[in-house]
Amino acid sequence: MNLLDGKIVSQAVKDRLKTYTEERLVQGKKAPHLAAILIGNNGASETYVASKVKSCAEVGFTSTLIRLEESISEQELLFKLTELNDDFDVDGILVQLPLPKHISEQKVIETILPSKDVDGFHPESVGRMVQGLPAFYPATPYGILLMLEHYKIETKGKHAVVIGRSNIVGRPISIMLNKNEYPGNCTVTVCHSHTHNLKEICLQADIIITALGKPEFLKGDMVKEGAVIVDVGITRVPDASKKSGFSIKGDVDFNDVAPKCSYITPVPGGVGPMTIAALMMNTFKACAAKD
Repeated sequence: MNLLDGKIVSQAVKDRLKTYTEERLVQGKKAPHLAAILIGNNGASETYVASKVKSCAEVGFTSTLIRLEESISEQELLFKLTELNDDFDVDGILVQLPLPKHISEQKVIETILPSKDVDGFHPESVGRMVQGLPAFYPATPYGILLMLEHYKIETKGKHAVVIGRSNIVGRPISIMLNKNEYPGNCTVTVCHSHTHNLKEICLQADIIITALGKPEFLKGDMVKEGAVIVDVGITRVPDASKKSGFSIKGDVDFNDVAPKCSYITPVPGGVGPMTIAALMMNTFKACAAKD
């Protein structure tokens, strides 16, 4: 069993981006600029955004963090996004989810210019991805591809089972693994809450990607010998033995599954760091596209 270590791969990606950015500056070009909007005081969102801002500094990007009150109206938020769309120096825009209930997530996503949609959620970005055209991929699935590529995981002709069909992870990764390039060319089965015979399907899989948010759902008896396991799940589970009062669990029962795998991601330290690395890659590409 080998670990797919997201910390190692994300650092390699960021080191590469730092070199690219330094080369741009030597050529007299601008550094990539990411603008992040954080609404309210959600603890998890604060942590995620702080990590993104820190990563920008590591690779030499400019970052702007815009903090807005939870009471901000939808119209005011959309106006702020329009301002960022019109700011030539801003290359990528992200709005940290979740949003307050009175704001339409879809309206926010559709207001961001596709050329600055570094989260890869805009319908135009998704449509281009489906058609195999150049596009910004959603950061978590893109991070998974970067990880598979780094570890030279063979994907061609492999059976990949994706558990989960969200627009953020499950659906896009199923499309990306099916594309006619590396990492890709998989035969992909998408499973969800209404799938029958899930265990039997998983036992056929060379690659399993879990993204359903159910702690330790995938057990060892659902995995064949030598499979590659990518665990996207991250759930806080009460744990009195921890100072924080909780443990972080993935969708995979790591101790049960790991002995059967060729490769597996840990939680935490697997897909999480790759999501931010992929966001940095998208921001660099958005900047370079203006050259």
